[in-house]
Amino acid sequence: MADRVRAVVLREPGAAVAVEEVDLSEPRDDEILVRVAAAGVCRSDLHFADGILGEGRWPMVLGHEGAGVVEGVGKNVTRVAAGDRIAFSFVPACGGCRPCRSGRPNLCEAAGRAALRGRLLDGTSRLRLDGADLQHCLLTSCFAERAVLAEAGAIPLPDGIPLWQAALLGCGVMTGVGAVRNTARVQPGETACVVGCGGVGLHVIAGARLVGASAIVAVDRDPAKLELARRRGATHALDVGEGPRTVRKLTDGGVDYAFEVVGLPETIRFAWDALRPGGSAVVVGLAGRGVEISLPAIEFLSEKSVLGCYYGSADIAADLPELVQLVVDGQLELGEVVSHFTELDGVQDALERLRAGEGARTIVVLDPELAEAPATTAPA
Repeated sequence: MADRVRAVVLREPGAAVAVEEVDLSEPRDDEILVRVAAAGVCRSDLHFADGILGEGRWPMVLGHEGAGVVEGVGKNVTRVAAGDRIAFSFVPACGGCRPCRSGRPNLCEAAGRAALRGRLLDGTSRLRLDGADLQHCLLTSCFAERAVLAEAGAIPLPDGIPLWQAALLGCGVMTGVGAVRNTARVQPGETACVVGCGGVGLHVIAGARLVGASAIVAVDRDPAKLELARRRGATHALDVGEGPRTVRKLTDGGVDYAFEVVGLPETIRFAWDALRPGGSAVVVGLAGRGVEISLPAIEFLSEKSVLGCYYGSADIAADLPELVQLVVDGQLELGEVVSHFTELDGVQDALERLRAGEGARTIVVLDPELAEAPATTAPA
């Protein structure tokens, strides 16, 4: 059996996405059906729309950062039940592959293979349009009224966090805060620079504040984003045109960690050049296939390093509940990184804002009552 749901479909890269009615099949034994309350529009969605993540990643229902309420479960599901409020994780770790066994479930091989193929963990799709399969965006596809996902992709939420805010947890928050806590392991008193202050970069700044960084230098070209960065905890805010030399002057020779959250060769190089000897550049931004970087090899003599980061190097089952508790305790504010609210029909405009570098996070409100979106900002 299948239900008809409204969803944002990418038919081919470079073309505008559109809301269409698609068929969504019921969940299988290890899967759940979720009514989507709200979803965040991430730069990764833009990369899919622009076709820079590889060939054949379409047609697809976009969206991978969201939250909602469970409506149905497969017969093997035990962790969640109908009526539960959940955030989505786009890496439903299998628990049995080598990365999972070695404590790196963010690199789960089974989830990685499924994501590349646009399928769920069993290698099939629950989405169809005009009689043909649609791909799932990162095992989630939450720019839709309902979504089917693996049980491991559901993180239970306590009461007290509106779902429009919880929608940010499974990607932007986990990636940003995780980059600080898990990838870099920044210690109290160390210094940081964050290059790119969009939705994820603002959470990197919040993470650096949470761990007690003594200086946090925010770098962007948008004054509005730099103002948001100061509100998140940045001690300095620089236009990217001021260059890494200014970062080094402000931090007595360079920072301990520079987080690149854009995915471009020039911003990765900026992060490298902002480091002190012994510092590490953490590349959080998603770069398209074929993008390469060039670094001065002689500077490796100063023991500078480059660290890759995927999904905040997180064990989502353990780390996300900790972030949820920080939100409940008032130590981590989520809503202030949101610059726009929209509905499904506004996703294309949200992608255009990302393409132009305007605004921070856009929240797509699919069910205003479930999402508890502010009345003044909910879509008309």
